[in-house]
Amino acid sequence: MARGSRKVAVVGVALSDCGRVDDATAYALHAQAARRALADAGLARTVVDGFASAGLGTLAPVEVAEYLGVRPTWVDSTSVGGSTWEVMAAHAADAIAAGHANAVLLVYGSTARADVKAGRRTGTLSFGARGPLQFEAPYGHTLIAKYAMAARRHMIEYGTTVEQLARVAVQARANAALNPEAMFRTPVTVDDVLSGPLIADPFTKLHCCLRSDGGAAVLLAAEEYARDCRTAPVWVLGTGEHVSHATLSGWPDFTVSPAAVSGRLAFGRAGVRPADIDFAEIYDAFTYMTLVTLEDLGFCAKGEGGAFVGEDRLLVRGGQLPVNTDGGGLSAQHPGMRGLFLLVEAVRQLRGEAGERQVRRRDGGLPRLGVASGTGGWFCSSGTVVLGRE
Repeated sequence: MARGSRKVAVVGVALSDCGRVDDATAYALHAQAARRALADAGLARTVVDGFASAGLGTLAPVEVAEYLGVRPTWVDSTSVGGSTWEVMAAHAADAIAAGHANAVLLVYGSTARADVKAGRRTGTLSFGARGPLQFEAPYGHTLIAKYAMAARRHMIEYGTTVEQLARVAVQARANAALNPEAMFRTPVTVDDVLSGPLIADPFTKLHCCLRSDGGAAVLLAAEEYARDCRTAPVWVLGTGEHVSHATLSGWPDFTVSPAAVSGRLAFGRAGVRPADIDFAEIYDAFTYMTLVTLEDLGFCAKGEGGAFVGEDRLLVRGGQLPVNTDGGGLSAQHPGMRGLFLLVEAVRQLRGEAGERQVRRRDGGLPRLGVASGTGGWFCSSGTVVLGRE
């Protein structure tokens, strides 16, 4: 449970227009997602007294809050890459439980794809060469190469194969085929993945996330507000966060992600085990992220991730542990720091609002427990949130 005297629920979730959005600014996508999340909850904007955002503006989240017309008395601008939103959700839940806020809105929006297409920016090959990164930049450590090196280490130590990594992409696409909002829905095979252009050994193109536009918003509120919402509450049961390293030279083990710590904390605080979880939403900028996070969250033993993902366990239809049920960053959408999209999808699954991709328990009922685990940087940070319904 979140610390404090009040229970905390997610009461509203939404996406903005996603995929190919050439006629909107990032601010507009923030606003669209926020309006939709408030409408989903059935609460007025005036109820929001907490606000969290990162990634846009010189003074995030001040500029975004002003654009949205909210004047919060509790704010968070934590920025730790893709795990930002799970970490923010943890902070927001603690603040609400302690009575420092009543309703906290988390919102994100990005025109990453449209900006590249219009020449307003280039692809992000590196995070720069300031601070500790200056010692790696001369050696050509691109962002993708960092993940590829970690994947290769796992392959060397545990015999994980590139075909097993490719199965992650294949299953993500199969799940995306059931999601009308996914950017890419055409099925792919292991051969399709392996025969694509090489990006960073061992990753070919389909081992890597797509680039899209889009935004998302999540509204958390105290239990007394949840009673007035138009949707059933999804409760925040436990959270965990952890930062591991800033440089690859400071990373003790390329085969262990910070989810090993954040997951243990989240499950322990929720009072549940990995075996109790019905589905998982995992940050998947690259196929290896899915595999190693599943290991570190405890769904399989260290070194067994290759075999685990290679047996179609991740599928919505017929999988033992449906993972990235919307298609994930590999197939659905990836506008940058995608962690907020994991929370939106998890809530939709627990509410039973996922349509064709709806996860069902063996008895045919709706899932009771889900986990969202975000990763930031190059496995530098992790935030994990366990969610459940009554």
